[in-house]
Amino acid sequence: MGVIMSCIGKSSKNMCLDDKIERKIVEMRRYKFAQSKLKSVDSIVMMFPMFKERLKTLRGMFEQYDEDSNGSIEPNELKKFLEHLELHLKEQEIENLFEYCDIDGSKGIQFNEFIVLLCLIHLLAEPSSSVNSSKAGLEQFGEIFNSIVEAFVFFDQNGDGKLNKKDMVRTLNETNPRERSPARISKHRFQEMDWDKNGQVTFREFLFGFINWVGIEADE
Repeated sequence: MGVIMSCIGKSSKNMCLDDKIERKIVEMRRYKFAQSKLKSVDSIVMMFPMFKERLKTLRGMFEQYDEDSNGSIEPNELKKFLEHLELHLKEQEIENLFEYCDIDGSKGIQFNEFIVLLCLIHLLAEPSSSVNSSKAGLEQFGEIFNSIVEAFVFFDQNGDGKLNKKDMVRTLNETNPRERSPARISKHRFQEMDWDKNGQVTFREFLFGFINWVGIEADE
């Protein structure tokens, strides 16, 4: 499994990865989700139980690589995991990928952040012909990760691969006018996702927030 993460080693690694993901999502929007089945926020909420049950099954993979059973993946454990996926990254690239997925800055990738890591690999990794148990396990979740991307695309009204507050409020209200969300709730939802408080939500931030909305806790 090759991977297109060559820019991880640059100082602007977060922006570089965000840009790569944005381009991938724009591409998926054009070719995969042109006829999306999602027509309202309710259609996404109704999928929450399915998302939760499927994503919870990744716990076994997480625990397999959490060798010291402390509830988080450390850099050395991440390195072994990537090696098992045949993602051959340089030490600096692994360090930067770790920092990118350690969203809360706890110096460890917890379970919900591990899901973010797996989705990132799903989006950016190039497929290969060889298969092992780790890769086979990850590939089973391609459909569920694509569904989460589709939910992001649903909120991304202007199609630029990131969300702003206007996108969020408009989507929450216009797709279900009979149950308009109070402005404070829409604003709160957006603030939950906007981790760096820059007024925009990247897919990474959306995914982390979405996992919490679905009801998956780091220590669950």
